Amino acid sequence: MASPTPAAHHALSIDISDLQQKQSSEQEFHLKNQSSKWVLNSPDPPGFGQHMFDMIKKNVCPQRNNTCTPSSASLSPKKQPLSSHVISLLTFVFPILDWGRNYKASKFKNDLIAGLTLASLSIPQSIGYAALANLDPQYGLYGSVVPPLIYSVMGTSRELAIGPVAVVSLLISSMISKLVDPTVDPVSYRKLVFTTTFFAGCFQALFGLLRLGFLIDFLSHAAIVGFMAGAAIVIGLQQLKSLLGISHFTTKTDVVSVLEAVAKSLHTTWYPLNFVLGCSFLIFILITRFIGKRNKKLFWLPAISPVISVILSTLIVYLTRADEHGIKIIKHFKGGLNPSSVNQLEFNGVHLGETAKIGFICAIIALTEAVAVGRSFASINGYNLDGNREMLAMGCMNIAGSMTSCYVATGSFSRTAVNFSAGCQSTVSNIVMAITVFISLQLLTKLLYYTPLAILASIILSALPGLIDYNEAYHIWKVDKMDFLACAGAFFGVLFESVEIGLLVAVGVSFGRLILNSIRPGMEELGRLPGTDIFCDKAQYPGVLDVQGVFIIRLNSGSFCFANASPIKERITRLATKENEKEEGNKPTNGIILDMSSVMSIDSSGIIALEEIHKKLLLRNIHLAITNPRWKVIHKLKLAGFVDKVGTDCIFLTVNEAVDACLSSRSMDNCL
Repeated sequence: MASPTPAAHHALSIDISDLQQKQSSEQEFHLKNQSSKWVLNSPDPPGFGQHMFDMIKKNVCPQRNNTCTPSSASLSPKKQPLSSHVISLLTFVFPILDWGRNYKASKFKNDLIAGLTLASLSIPQSIGYAALANLDPQYGLYGSVVPPLIYSVMGTSRELAIGPVAVVSLLISSMISKLVDPTVDPVSYRKLVFTTTFFAGCFQALFGLLRLGFLIDFLSHAAIVGFMAGAAIVIGLQQLKSLLGISHFTTKTDVVSVLEAVAKSLHTTWYPLNFVLGCSFLIFILITRFIGKRNKKLFWLPAISPVISVILSTLIVYLTRADEHGIKIIKHFKGGLNPSSVNQLEFNGVHLGETAKIGFICAIIALTEAVAVGRSFASINGYNLDGNREMLAMGCMNIAGSMTSCYVATGSFSRTAVNFSAGCQSTVSNIVMAITVFISLQLLTKLLYYTPLAILASIILSALPGLIDYNEAYHIWKVDKMDFLACAGAFFGVLFESVEIGLLVAVGVSFGRLILNSIRPGMEELGRLPGTDIFCDKAQYPGVLDVQGVFIIRLNSGSFCFANASPIKERITRLATKENEKEEGNKPTNGIILDMSSVMSIDSSGIIALEEIHKKLLLRNIHLAITNPRWKVIHKLKLAGFVDKVGTDCIFLTVNEAVDACLSSRSMDNCL
């Protein structure tokens, strides 16, 4: 028998080598594909009932140390008596019970100084904001007594200063004035204001209890920047009535109506002395603010300048009898303790629905401002602000305020900045401020009889520049043009139409962008980063390599649902068709890998769309593989029978494993 030739030996060695390499690659594939079992055999996620129960448990038992959990209770039943749960719950609702135990006299000294400084700014501002809300001066001061006291025991921000603010005052005056004219029927107007405050408090407390803080995020940062800037200009224009001594003024807030009213008044009766007096003290306040910014040690100077302005202007009017020469003054207003307004809450009136709507809008705006201000100062001092507890605190203080003759109160940026600069250490500064304002209501109201309205206008005008953030608006324009569209829409809506229209435009643009992103989610074509098992977006990383015969797509959407199922289906089939046409001369695409690592949820419409994608691709002899479906997604795909239709061998943990499977001839026979 003849021995094999060298050529035959060489051919045999090549065949054995190829066989070993093939077996090795198959073994490697099977080892890698073991990880797909982790995807398919993962436990079922919590059901809807369990999810609701867990959410309620977290809200009802919000203890910090998880003393309410079954595990902790079973481990140490004797150490967790009912009283400890009650104490934990009370500590959650009233944070003062927690930090109050460690409160020291040294902190009180700082809080006392901060509270007195805060009161010196709060008293004139509150009177001015009450006028902006078309209410008598005492109602602004009432809002600086009861709400700050409630917040001081329930709030979590150490620096936030509570009281009436300009934007909410504008909201109330512009929206409730459409229901009842405050000059014709001030009693009914006041009743609607208190009822609106009650509804605002109820909505805020409800948001906190149900952890619905995400609702305030529907007003995006850009929308808030535009809204605040527009509101600041509208508020400034409203002050022209007092600054010019105009008796009859429009109740509309848009810039065209206000300027028309000013032009008509200038041709009839107006008093220049009001303008001279107001502008003089406005310049004085702005100068003190400039000095305070240049020299941080003189932080108290801009804080007390409004009070100094009120005192000096009142003396000037009293001594010169300027009120007899056209200077408009406050005249008498009621002082004393906050009277009860429970009997003034109207729940059976014809305007109940409108009042609830206004309350909801005021609740959102007030929360947005307060939480934003509180979080910014909390980050400076290195602690976290609990947004849901803040909402609960604000809701309770406004409910209590509605029953004690207050209108909607919230955190003020200008007063919070003063409180912070004065060195406040806790919410005790709010208590000091409230007590000081209360004493003023008891003793000083008669002394404010001759206070000119032009001074209150100048105090409000001096606080408005802080609401207009030019730098932030430019930053939004530079970073995101669509975001700037929401900003501009809110700004011009408030300026040229009304506060409500500005809010609607802002929310509409934000929702429109959200819906557009949901309907047209991003889809990335992936390629392999050379020398690695990493797959990246071709557009972002042009140097990545295509995998021949395999087309990889990543869905960049948190949800695969009814809103975007049809567009996703059409885009995937269209991309597959284009890819096949592109590779007619080369190896055609026979496999599409769908990376679903970004998809957090899927509904029945999304599952049906996947099934239709699978069928259409099979008609083109293209097979579908799914990689890294998230927990809830794979659970629903198994329940719907989709996994059985495509085959368990076509579900992978990573894109790399799916690519290796597609490139393996044996796995292609099994899977594709």
